Amino acid sequence: MKIYWIKAQAPRRVLALVKHLGLEAEFIDVSGGAMRSPEYRAQNPNSKAPTLIDGDLVLWESSAIMAHLCIRAGSDMWPARAPAEQIEVLRWLSWNDGHWAPAVGPFYFEHVVKATFRLGAPDSAALVPHLADVKKHAKVLDDHLAGKSFVALGRLTIADFQLASMATDWRISEMPLADFPNVVRWLDRLQAIPAWADPWPKS
Repeated sequence: MKIYWIKAQAPRRVLALVKHLGLEAEFIDVSGGAMRSPEYRAQNPNSKAPTLIDGDLVLWESSAIMAHLCIRAGSDMWPARAPAEQIEVLRWLSWNDGHWAPAVGPFYFEHVVKATFRLGAPDSAALVPHLADVKKHAKVLDDHLAGKSFVALGRLTIADFQLASMATDWRISEMPLADFPNVVRWLDRLQAIPAWADPWPKS
C-alpha cells in the first residue's frame, strides 16, 4: 500500500489513521511540485494529496481513504457493518465539508499553509470577515459535544480526525475557539492520541 502525502490537513488525518491502526504503508512525499506531474495526475486528476494505491485500487479524497483503511484493518472507526452508524458518521463528515472546513479554512491557510509553503506572512486583517462564521459553527459543535468525548457514536471515529484536522492548530491560527470549552476539550483530548499528535512520516 502506498500513500502520497504533503504536510497539510487532509493528508494529516489519513497518516494519523494509518499510524493509529498500525497499518503498513509506503509514504511518498509529493510536495515541491510533484503533484503537478503527468504521472501523479494520472492517479489523482485533482493534483492534490492524499492519494492511496492499494493493489489495483487508486483512491483519492481523505474521507474515502480513511473508510477504506478502517475496512482493511477491521476497525469500527468506520462502521462498515452498521448502516445506521455509518449515517451518523456521514452526517459529521458532510458537516465538516459543508460548514466547518470552509469556516476555519481561511485561518488555517493564513497561519499554517502560508508558513509551510513559504507564501508570506499571515494577513490577520483578511480573517476579520470570517470570525462570525467560525463562531457560528463552533457553537453548533460545542453544543453537540456537551457531555461527549467524541463527535459520533460515543467513540473515536474518522469523523473526529476529519473535523479536528481543520482546527488542531487553532491556538496559533487566530481561530476564535477559546469561548467554546467543549470544542477545546475535545481537541486537547485528541492530542493525547500519539498517532494524532505526531502523524508525519519520518524522513
